[in-house]
Amino acid sequence: MISDEQLNEYRLSGEKVRVVRDALESNDVVGIVIAWDDSQVMIRRPNRRVVKLDRSYIIQPFSDNRPNIFG
Repeated sequence: MISDEQLNEYRLSGEKVRVVRDALESNDVVGIVIAWDDSQVMIRRPNRRVVKLDRSYIIQPFSDNRPNIFG
């Protein structure tokens, strides 16, 4: 799970992040971190919609290469 400090850095910088939910890249959520609690994080997508996601997903900067989850 991602730390509160790392989420706060993403929120303050406004850096675009990628949330990897499964092996399909089309299911990734891309946006900026706006809020979080103990179990969820809220991401604002480019179309201005807000998505609540579990914090156990991989959250990384969008500029980094996407990890290969299943091998």
